[in-house]
Amino acid sequence: MLVLVCYDVANDDTAGARRLRRIAEACKDHGVRVQYSLFECRVGKREWVALRQRLLDEVELAKDSLRFYFLHADEEARCEHYGARLPLDPTGPLIV
Repeated sequence: MLVLVCYDVANDDTAGARRLRRIAEACKDHGVRVQYSLFECRVGKREWVALRQRLLDEVELAKDSLRFYFLHADEEARCEHYGARLPLDPTGPLIV
C-alpha cells in the first residue's frame, strides 16, 4: 500500500525538536521524503501497523498533528488524522 505521512510538530522546545527528529527518522525507515514534513511510504500491512504505532507513540496529540493519506484506497477510508488542528470535512457544509 502507498501511504502519505504528513506531520506538523510543535518544536518550540527541545522536546518538540526531539519528537520532530524521531518522527522524521521513523518515516525515513519506511519511505522517501518528498517535502520537509511529507513522506511517501510503500509498506505492507505488517510494516504499516508497526510504522503507525511508532509514529503515534512519538507524537504529542495536544500539540502536534499527524495525518495518513492512503492512495488507491476506497473513498471512505482515505485519511486518518490524529492530534491538534481538526481536519475539515470536504463533504460537509462550508460557511464562508
